[in-house]
Order: sequence, then C-alpha cells, then structure tokens
Amino acid sequence: MHWNVGKVKITKIVELETIGSTRFILPLAGNEEIRKLPWLIPHFATEEGRLKMSIHALVVETPSRRIVVDTGLGNDKEGRNVPTWNNRNGPFLETMREAGFAPETIDTVLCTHLHVDHVGWNTTLAGGKWVPTFVNARYVFGRGEYEHWRDHSHEPSQAAVFSDSVKPIVDAGKADLVASDARLGDEITVIPTPGHSPGHMSILIESAGETALLTGDVAHHPCQMAHLGWSSTADSDPVQSVVTRRELFSRFADTPTLVIGGHYNAGHLKRDGDAFKFIALG
Repeated sequence: MHWNVGKVKITKIVELETIGSTRFILPLAGNEEIRKLPWLIPHFATEEGRLKMSIHALVVETPSRRIVVDTGLGNDKEGRNVPTWNNRNGPFLETMREAGFAPETIDTVLCTHLHVDHVGWNTTLAGGKWVPTFVNARYVFGRGEYEHWRDHSHEPSQAAVFSDSVKPIVDAGKADLVASDARLGDEITVIPTPGHSPGHMSILIESAGETALLTGDVAHHPCQMAHLGWSSTADSDPVQSVVTRRELFSRFADTPTLVIGGHYNAGHLKRDGDAFKFIALG
C-alpha cells in the first residue's frame, strides 16, 4: 500500500494486523459506541463495531532520501507487557525487501516516539548482541523524548525496550537527537505533539504543493477524532493528549492533507460539529 505526495512516495510495511482486542488501549471504544460512527465502517472497524488496527512502518522516499518512520515490534525481543510481542519471529524484513526496501538502502530512521511498538526493528539480534538493523542509517530521535526515557529507563515498563532497541543505537554512534520542531530536509518537518509520550512528534511532509501528515500515536484509531476525550491507556499525559488532538486535527481538517496514522490507514480529516471524522481513501 502506497501513496504519492508531490515528489514523495510513502509505503506502508505491515508487521501485524488486529481486529478487536483493543479495549486495553481504548477502553471507552465499545462496540456499541463504534457502531454509532458509520463512517468508520468498513475501513476502520467491522460491522460489529470491532476496531481494525495495525502495527506498521512507513517508508518515505524523497528525491534524495529513503526514510523509515517507526519500526514496529521487532523479532526476538523479551520483557514486553503484551505476551504475543515477546520472542517474535516475523517476516518483517523479508516483507521490506520484497517491497524493494532492503534494510541497507535506508539512510534515515525517524521515530515519532520511543514506545515498544515503534522502535522494535531499530535493532536485530546478532551473536547475542543487539545491533542496528539499518546499518547505513542515521536514527533520529526527539531529544526530549530520548532524555525522558533515558532518565526513566529503570522503570519496568520501559527497561527492556530502552536497553534492546534504543540504547544500542546511541552506543553505536548512530543516533541524532533533534528538537521536536526540527526541519529534516526540504520535504520533512517534525511537529511537537506531546501527550501520548512526553516528546512525541508528528511528521509533516510537503512536496510540490501537496502535504501529508504522519500522526504517529496522537490518535491510535480514527474513533478518537470523533471522541477527542477518548485517551489511550498508554498516554503518559491524557489531558495533554486531548489538547494535542484538538490542536493538530483543527490545523489540518478540511484541507487536502493526506493523513496517515501510526496504527491506521490514510484518509482526510473533516470537521464534524465540535469534533472530526475521517474519510478513508478508496
């Protein structure tokens, strides 16, 4: 699945897809509530009101760069809170190669934030040691995000993730720490969108008069566009996450901007009363 934005091409590489079983992330998104939002069906929910979500990476090809935005769960990782996320042996890298994106051809890895399902393929296990997966890439982390998790790396929920998927990148000298409003090239700018995590960033792509927004986890699912107050259980600051959703969606609603989520497919934001709805492509 891919989309063109001016001279930029964005390709979605899926690691894992789920239907339902998401109440632990969005506890207010019950089936009955979802069925009250018919625009979610069939692209983002089933007829029964079960949420459709994915864990994926986005490959962004500009005229001069080949960037991976977020890297999913990874293989062989341990210490994850979700049992099925441990000791995975999935074909993600083979899927990338088949799509034409061999890991050695990636020059930049850009993480919207440093949660478990966005950094896993930063590293792979080789000879009992975690090493950078994308050997020719610089890894771009938000400075505030990195410093927060570095300083809280002893916490049980983050210790394993930081030690196997973030720290090895820094130790290898491959990390670039940037401000949360940095410009990363002619086409790429990051936007500070805190709330889900302290230094969360979204990605704005501008090329040849066209724009795209990669939201990361500002919203885990489009139902949060209709219900801005439905914060995720994974949000570090649920109050700030609501403010961020309203501000970000207000900025891009009713514009031609292509919006792609960290866990859902592309569409366009539309105002809907005091909130928003999301119109899927195709």
